[in-house]
Amino acid sequence: MKQVNGKNAETYGGDEGKTRSPLQAVLRYVTAPDEDQLEKFRSFVAEKSGVKDIEIKCILDSSLHGGFVLTIGNHEYDWSIGGRIAQMEEQLGKFQGSGSQGLGGIIPILKSRIEDFELEAKEKEVGAVSWVGDGIANIDGLDHAMYGEIVLFENGVKGMVQDIRRDEVSCILFGRDTGIRAGARVVRTFRRAGIPVGEGFLGRVVDPLGAPIDGGGEIIASGYRPMEEEAPGIIQRKSVSVPLETGILAIDSMFPIGRGQRELIIGDRQTGKTSIAMDTILNQKGKDVICIYTAIGQKASTIARLVNTLKKYEASEYTIVVAATASDPAPLQYIAPYSATALAEYFMHQGRDVLIVYDDLSKHAVAYRALSLLLERSPGREAYPGDVFYLHSRLLERSSRLNEEAGGGSITALPIVETQAGDVSAYIPTNVISITDGQIFLESDLFFSGMRPAVNVGLSVSRVGGAAQTKAMKKAAGSIRIDLAQYREMEVFTQFSSDLDAGTKEMLQYGKGLMELLKQPLCQPLSMAEQVITLCAATDRVMLDVPLSEMKDFQRGMLDWFAREHSDIMSELAGKKVLGDELKKRILDAARDFKQSRKQAKRLPAKPVR
Repeated sequence: MKQVNGKNAETYGGDEGKTRSPLQAVLRYVTAPDEDQLEKFRSFVAEKSGVKDIEIKCILDSSLHGGFVLTIGNHEYDWSIGGRIAQMEEQLGKFQGSGSQGLGGIIPILKSRIEDFELEAKEKEVGAVSWVGDGIANIDGLDHAMYGEIVLFENGVKGMVQDIRRDEVSCILFGRDTGIRAGARVVRTFRRAGIPVGEGFLGRVVDPLGAPIDGGGEIIASGYRPMEEEAPGIIQRKSVSVPLETGILAIDSMFPIGRGQRELIIGDRQTGKTSIAMDTILNQKGKDVICIYTAIGQKASTIARLVNTLKKYEASEYTIVVAATASDPAPLQYIAPYSATALAEYFMHQGRDVLIVYDDLSKHAVAYRALSLLLERSPGREAYPGDVFYLHSRLLERSSRLNEEAGGGSITALPIVETQAGDVSAYIPTNVISITDGQIFLESDLFFSGMRPAVNVGLSVSRVGGAAQTKAMKKAAGSIRIDLAQYREMEVFTQFSSDLDAGTKEMLQYGKGLMELLKQPLCQPLSMAEQVITLCAATDRVMLDVPLSEMKDFQRGMLDWFAREHSDIMSELAGKKVLGDELKKRILDAARDFKQSRKQAKRLPAKPVR
């Protein structure tokens, strides 16, 4: 053993030319330790580090309230009163979310927790911030941090490890970075990023961390789920066969959506993408489907208007809104869809059906691109990082329909992607199209011509198809897609022709009537029975001679007529979901009766006004 700076120092492997200094440990205290206590601390450090030559630096720290905190390199051991309080709070959980009122509710929880409370020196791995800015922090010293782990900064802000390098880790911040400076302490929590879950979230508006932002008080959480979770395996899945009706005639008849499916809604801005998702949510009333709407990068006023619509139509009681507004940091926008999916998985594993809307994944990809560029990752096409495909594939693959052994629930996803000038061949649209089970393409020209929803029949598709339709709907829809395609082709072909034969004129009149019927006002979804009756009357040419300007009035009047005079037909359709020949004949006869009565009512002279 040699002397270095007046202290003993060990040599490396007998090499007399190389020495190392004693291991430095820092002991913070309120009451100074005596020699016996110091010797025990040295023994503890020697046991943990395997080094015999130890130097302990003692520092007075009145903020501990009592006890000791020992720091060895990046590891911290806490025997202080402050540490005990922190342990107790961790084991008790959040009182605010317990639903307890006053001491009467808290004391039983305290008693049950204190019985199992163990006083122990918890080991902490502590690092220091080397750089911070734009929602990103680089940290030195967290050598064993895991990807996706939550770290806690000394000012209370949480972050998630997003990049692991040889000499440092980088994390994204779930709060403002104004209170964090270089040199600030950062502690590992050994927990993956997650969100509290439970029935108490129904009817609430929360941020991506699960905190309520609707002013409705704290939420009772019954569990905790990680934001990132592996998608169910092939063996756990079941084929899509149960329809999830949107209530929109154009979609349910031609591009049906099934429970467990992922159907993309794509189109330019202001073409009605969110409206389709909202109508689908409103149509789930009374169908035991839980809905989760995820707002990514939207204005707070837009989200408030959407929440008011849900309340107006009594849909908020089965809907959760997860909101990361445009003013929120990019990290919160990035984790928002994963948090919403974790909430959905809680209900799915209970055997329940969930509909989740991601509005929209274009803004989500932009937020992730911003984070990746700040993390100094290599940019690729359109400056997006190389793993932007995996960003959405690992999210959307979590939507599925489970078999009975796995719980039997389902998550149906409606991701929304915004295009620029109708370009579906751009980077993010093509990525998401390749992941999903079909897309509903909304066209600007159709929208501005008054066709709403502006569904492009040629570019839209459902890869599940008739498997997600009831037998009644499948038979009633029949050849409507082919009829519309023929109409649009014939319309282009004959636009310069003046002399048309009777068959062509009838086809054009029939096609125009179908297009008019497919127009549907906002927040007025149709039931399956109403859709089947409308399609039967349309495809069998009952409405052929109805003027286009009166087509929607005729449809509404006919459906009211069926509800009043032929409720047995609607009940049979809703119950059996089968359209037999005999039932179809009854529908057509009733539709013709309504048409005849409507004509007679028009012929009657108006009553004189007295």
